[in-house]
Amino acid sequence: MSVDEQRRPARVKRLPREVRERQILDAAVRVFSEHGYHNASMDEISEVAGVSKPMIYAYLGHKEDLFAACIRREATLLVEAIAGGVRAEAPPDMQLWHGLRAFFRFVGEQRESWRVLHRQATSQGGPFSEELMGMRGRAINLVDALLVRSATSHGVPTKSTEAMAVALVGAGESLADWWLDHPDVPEKTVASWLMNLVWMGLGDLVDGTSWVPTPE
Repeated sequence: MSVDEQRRPARVKRLPREVRERQILDAAVRVFSEHGYHNASMDEISEVAGVSKPMIYAYLGHKEDLFAACIRREATLLVEAIAGGVRAEAPPDMQLWHGLRAFFRFVGEQRESWRVLHRQATSQGGPFSEELMGMRGRAINLVDALLVRSATSHGVPTKSTEAMAVALVGAGESLADWWLDHPDVPEKTVASWLMNLVWMGLGDLVDGTSWVPTPE
């Protein structure tokens, strides 16, 4: 059996709907993370969740619906974790630092969740693109707000902050994906790499220093 039987909860009855749904989604994230969308079976999700397949269909729909529900829930938890990590009273650089720490902490503690969100969902695209775009849009808006605060406090034009937020979110996703294959690197170290890459460059902009190409 590909999933350790000791991790399987005993079959229970008469649980509240929200508990059942959480139980099913937890199992689905585990199985989708391990096998991918196409190779994951509803039979195994049923076994891991400790509920019948008809109950899964009744609560969350068929496999495509279930996968979309997993993306939606995990994306919400991720964005909430990042937003919760930002300290509004801190200076702009520390706000960004705490946001990055919260992001990488989530990825480190919820590796199955991140595999589903980034590796599995990204590779599927199609009907799941809207869910992924929604998650990325919320993350970009959050980072953009931090950058706008930093720029306006130093009198720097803010029209480029959205573009920089897109670049930062993309870099964070790529680095987190790399980190999945290099779990020996401490979370704080990974976050500091990205912070230095981003903030040192942004700091130059805040100070009015920018790179320009050498005339040819």
